Amino acid sequence: MESRLTDSLRVVFILTILLATGSSENDQALTFCGTWRHGKHSLHLSYNLSPGCKGISISANKSSLSVEGQITAQCRRSDVIDLKQFGLDSEEQSDFCLYWEPLLDQLKLQIGGKNLTLCRPTSLQGTCCTDLSLGPKQPEADYGIVNGRIQTDIITEKTRIAFKFNGRPISCKELCNQARGGSTQVNMIEDNAEDPCASSFEVEMNDDFRGYNVTSPVTKGVFQESTATVHLPSALKQAVKTTTKVVCTFFRNNTQFQVGHKEVRILSEVVEITVENEIIIDLPEPIRIDFYHDAIPKMHSRKCVSWDTRKNPLQVSWLVDGCITQQRGAENTECLCNHLTYFSVLVQLEPRPVRHLLALTTITSLGCAVSLISCVALITFLCRKSRRPKEQSKPIHLGLAVSLAALNLLFFFTGVLANVGGEGLCTWVGAALHYSLLSTFTWMGIEVFYTFWLVCMVLTKYTLPKPYIWNLVGFVLPAVPIVILAAVGDIYGMRELVPSDDVSNPYQMCWMKSNDKALLAHYFTTMTILVILVVLGIMMLFLIYWKIRHRVEWRQNRVAFLSIWGLSCLFGTSWGLTFLDFGPLSDLVLFLFCILNSFQGFFLMLRFYMLEWMSKQAGDSAQSSNSNGSTRQHMLKAPEKSEMD
Repeated sequence: MESRLTDSLRVVFILTILLATGSSENDQALTFCGTWRHGKHSLHLSYNLSPGCKGISISANKSSLSVEGQITAQCRRSDVIDLKQFGLDSEEQSDFCLYWEPLLDQLKLQIGGKNLTLCRPTSLQGTCCTDLSLGPKQPEADYGIVNGRIQTDIITEKTRIAFKFNGRPISCKELCNQARGGSTQVNMIEDNAEDPCASSFEVEMNDDFRGYNVTSPVTKGVFQESTATVHLPSALKQAVKTTTKVVCTFFRNNTQFQVGHKEVRILSEVVEITVENEIIIDLPEPIRIDFYHDAIPKMHSRKCVSWDTRKNPLQVSWLVDGCITQQRGAENTECLCNHLTYFSVLVQLEPRPVRHLLALTTITSLGCAVSLISCVALITFLCRKSRRPKEQSKPIHLGLAVSLAALNLLFFFTGVLANVGGEGLCTWVGAALHYSLLSTFTWMGIEVFYTFWLVCMVLTKYTLPKPYIWNLVGFVLPAVPIVILAAVGDIYGMRELVPSDDVSNPYQMCWMKSNDKALLAHYFTTMTILVILVVLGIMMLFLIYWKIRHRVEWRQNRVAFLSIWGLSCLFGTSWGLTFLDFGPLSDLVLFLFCILNSFQGFFLMLRFYMLEWMSKQAGDSAQSSNSNGSTRQHMLKAPEKSEMD
């Protein structure tokens, strides 16, 4: 009895607040949130929406969440959606929020981390349904909606099968004037004001239609200048079949169109161009849209994008398909598009989008798979040859092969593990991937040192360290910074790479995060070691070339190329291409970087097998067993110390 009284008093209190705040002005929006308690099985979302202002009902049971009612001005939609694609069938409850924007006639449902647009934004209509008030109390149940709340005010903590809201119709123009007058944003003209109301223009395409320009409106006291201009080409007249009218709608408030990724955002207003009951694609002459916006720094990229509501009717998905971007300056972007839908300019913040991400990912995955198999074959080959005496180089080559195999294995599965395991698993996988990379770089540095010892110090009194010393340096030392960074926290986890051609569909992988701490750790560990490795590797290549440039064998181009190529694979100098990823050749450098480094395990195996084959061809089995894989074998015939001097 006491709990019922508490719930009743809470509802009365919320209604009193709503009536008090809404006495002079009407509600601009409704936000209803709650937690849906359901079972661990197939879940569905059903919605049935139609024009009117009778109200809306949000109900739930153990397998279905339903949104039904008549609150829209013109939206009429109904469907049943399987929620398995959002991963909701693995949990026993799911948080959700329902957002109603009467001025835009838009209804959105946020569930499972996804924003589903049940009714898409449209221009200002005649009548808006607002002031939604809570209806009669619904029965309790084991499955349903718990902790239902309006804005941040909890209605009840009990589990109800439904929540119903009754609406009240009002003139949309009156509601728009209230929103403009009460908004602090629209009065600040210089601070990129956002008009809460959309404006539309209807263009009649007569028989003599030769094209037409439509400009976004200038609202007195709100906006001093237009921010978008649409040029409708004459080809649009020939493309339409059943009507002669085209509607252009301008949305100054682009908040509802943001994709949710912090790396990208809609920069300018959104323009919708439609022809009623027709789908217009592949226009021979494109529609031209000029967007005027704040100045964009050169380090940020921008793309003309469109939301194809046919392919993805529920989720805002901005794609570059069908649009060409022409940058007319820092404050002007021109879009040439061959179809009709929603259009805008998407600006990339940090990190910048990756061009040709799909092709680069495919090449890298293929290279990692081939390199992994090659490294396993190389490890087997080296283990068999390590049975021979006086094989000082074998522990070093073996350590490099093992670390490179681990690197390729983790990198090949990092995308899969990121999507399957989530943030928790990615923390461990990211740390393991970073360790294998540092270990690989360390073993490459050991190869450089070993080659320097063979070339310059082989006849001195100094001796090489024992194999266990190499293992400590190559396998244990790289773990030290990893343990420190893991203890610091918030370094490893999920990382998103945004493709330039589909910014709304980022590629997820397990690596370092994109925050400042992770970036600092990346530069102090990975990049520092890489700089040292590349510099020492290049210096070592020049030293070897200087020592043996007069040898007869090096006058043959094939021998010289294979020798330098083998040393480059061993020293990891191809990783230095990462420092050349800028300017007009950045795409070429990026492709070369992915090909050379993802296939490095294969090239390394090929080098050892070629040297073995060449030594057998020469019939020098003794020298092969003594110095296979060393610098002497790289150069086919080793010069003596006296010859080098």
